[in-house]
Amino acid sequence: MKRKKISGIRKKYLAYTMLLLILALCLSCIGVWSYVRNDMAAVIVDKYEFMNEKMGMSLENLYKKSSEATAECIINDDVQKSLRTKGLEGVERYALGKYFAYVDLDYISEYCYVDNKGNVYTKSYSKISYDDFKKSGFSDILSDEYSKTEWFWTKDTLFGSDKEALFVGRYVHSMDYAHEPGMLFFKMEPRFLESALRDAESSAQGAVAGVVDKDGKFCMVHDPEGFELSKGAKKKIAGLAASGESGVILKGCRIQEGILQAYRQEDSGMVVFTLVPNAVLYSGLNRILLVLAGIYLLVVMAAVVMSLYVSRIFTKPIQKISAEMESFDGKDFSHRIELHTNTELDKIGHSYNEMLVNIEQLLTEIKNQEKELRISELNMLISQINPHFLYNTLDTIYMLARINGEETTMKMIQALSRYLRLSLSKGNDIVTVSDELENVKSYMEIQQIRNDNLFSYEIECKVKATERWILKLILQPLVENAIKYGFCDISEGGFIRIKVEEISERLVLSVYNNGVPMKQEKADLLNSLKDVPVAEMKRHFPDGRHGYGVINIITRLRLKYGDAVGYEYEIQKDGTKCVIRLPENGEKNDEL
Repeated sequence: MKRKKISGIRKKYLAYTMLLLILALCLSCIGVWSYVRNDMAAVIVDKYEFMNEKMGMSLENLYKKSSEATAECIINDDVQKSLRTKGLEGVERYALGKYFAYVDLDYISEYCYVDNKGNVYTKSYSKISYDDFKKSGFSDILSDEYSKTEWFWTKDTLFGSDKEALFVGRYVHSMDYAHEPGMLFFKMEPRFLESALRDAESSAQGAVAGVVDKDGKFCMVHDPEGFELSKGAKKKIAGLAASGESGVILKGCRIQEGILQAYRQEDSGMVVFTLVPNAVLYSGLNRILLVLAGIYLLVVMAAVVMSLYVSRIFTKPIQKISAEMESFDGKDFSHRIELHTNTELDKIGHSYNEMLVNIEQLLTEIKNQEKELRISELNMLISQINPHFLYNTLDTIYMLARINGEETTMKMIQALSRYLRLSLSKGNDIVTVSDELENVKSYMEIQQIRNDNLFSYEIECKVKATERWILKLILQPLVENAIKYGFCDISEGGFIRIKVEEISERLVLSVYNNGVPMKQEKADLLNSLKDVPVAEMKRHFPDGRHGYGVINIITRLRLKYGDAVGYEYEIQKDGTKCVIRLPENGEKNDEL
């Protein structure tokens, strides 16, 4: 029995598949480990991200309580009185000290209130003078925000313990008068901030949790036994305080020690953070790796079988496409590829079929254009038959008119001779600007004789007419349209202006007439021809009576200059203007 030959594509597909499978086996442990590690880490990190956000909300509540407590202190009658008088004495001073001792804020260790006259109010056993207060530096510690409660972690130089602690401070201003404000400070016990970390302590299970102040100093850190933050981790965490953002500012950020998340309280600038160490992230990974390794081996075996099957699914339609393309002889366009694989190969087959249709249409269009070109060449040859006979005949007529003294006839014959001589141009399609202007001038002189007093004309040329070259007979049809349609309703007073100039390195020709303005719809239709393929322009004027001269001009211009040519009608209040823009290099060239 003859064995079925395997195609080259299928051989390569099988070879590459086996190579990938071998590589996958070698990298299986690394791949599975990475996947499972990330998956497990994501589950654990989600848990700690929620916990960190909860800690942040606790910190928000603590700040809110401290702000409300300091606000109540400000509106206290005795506090306001201390700002208005020289200072409280006796019972009033005792009452104010007792009020501060029972402020509605937990974990206040010490308090110090300094009014705007330098009087200091503290606990009875705290013998702090105003000089002591000034030396402590606390008088300069508050910012310029008078209505804001501020937290700051600093060394206790005010109450003399010299240990770092959290202080809550605020300016105390008068509610009725514009006096200098006083200052109020609460020294908080460590338990105040620790209350925000209680959730971390109860459910951390090996995670690191802590608080950093707005300057990046660590206020407190709870870490598992045997774990210590590295310098790099501390620097990373300290930098979070200067981020300027608030709320959850870091989420699932991987650093060398593990996964870090942080929450920044906007008003205080304090940051609570949790760090999940790698040991917590990957605990229990080995057992899962064994299970996944067995599953992966089964997947590899199934992949080998599937690769053999899939390779045949893909190679068979490819072979079909290859055979059809090889058999295509460029003449028979009836063969089509029919694929139903529900893959990108179906699109390739469909594109191939569309390509055949486009090629067939292109060949048909080329044949039609060649046919039109042959007709055009034939017409051109007919028009050039024995031009010398025509010139000699006109000269004879001119002599007879001269003998009879027919000045008008003589003038018309001279204009017609010049017009025909320049129109034929020895068969050349490119003429100088000077010749083209002379041609249209001869045509207008003939029309002036035919239509006495109908119109006058003006020709303005701002370029070197004998050194610039253009396609011939592009101005005469425009002048003819101006006379035929623009002056159809007048018997005298018509005016035609022809202008040639160079703008932005392009040769610009314009023909203006002061007759009846062209209708906007027709102008739009003519202007739209620049976007229509040459072979389809005649379809825009199916009656064959309108637009023939314009189509002739645009067709010849586009065949000569391509898309670089510009052509448009401008409707003006007192007439119509046609503008043609030609490329700068309209040099002498006798070939289309």
